[in-house]
Amino acid sequence: MPFQTPQQSYLEKSVKRLSAPKQVVYSHNIGSLTNRQRSLTKGHIIDSNIKSYEIFPSFSPLDPEFSPGHRIIDNFSNCFSFNLVNKNDKNPNKTRTQELDDMVLHYSSVPHLALVITDASIKNNIATSISHIHSANQPLIKTVHHTSFVTSMEAELFAIRYGINQACAIKNVSKIIIVTDSIHAARKIFDSGSHPYQIHSAAILSELHTFFLSKESNSIEF
Repeated sequence: MPFQTPQQSYLEKSVKRLSAPKQVVYSHNIGSLTNRQRSLTKGHIIDSNIKSYEIFPSFSPLDPEFSPGHRIIDNFSNCFSFNLVNKNDKNPNKTRTQELDDMVLHYSSVPHLALVITDASIKNNIATSISHIHSANQPLIKTVHHTSFVTSMEAELFAIRYGINQACAIKNVSKIIIVTDSIHAARKIFDSGSHPYQIHSAAILSELHTFFLSKESNSIEF
């Protein structure tokens, strides 16, 4: 269900209060504010209506991706896997950046494979989701998205979601490897129980459903 942030509620009340007596403004669009209305709004104005609604659409509980008999976990359980890394097994002489560089060099030469590296962070209520997609004989795809008033889990899932979307669009890719430091977010994708992140789960599962159906040997690893 669409939600109303405190900023939107404040802006709506501000618009109604400053309007003519017989005029009621229902728009939440910041572009509709007058200069005087803007001056009464303290701080930097972020159009959270655009930032939230377009990236995080409403969720339908009747989405087919969660219907028994249609779920990924029922029909393609052998097409996805989790390869957890034990920190104790890591080389203490290598930084995380060096490890990622080595991984990119190794997998970038493997045909029919897409390596997706994702990360997300939140600062001052602004979430940043970053995705890097590497594939043999393909230019590097790097994307950065910003949105406001979302949880870190949503930001992580959106980064994974966008990376998978871009990887599936590359021709002849039969395996996708997702590198993330938020494996708990990745596990939520295949969680058929009720949770607040099902919007992203449904979108990712739909993408993977098409990917797995296109070729029997297609797979994804986290």
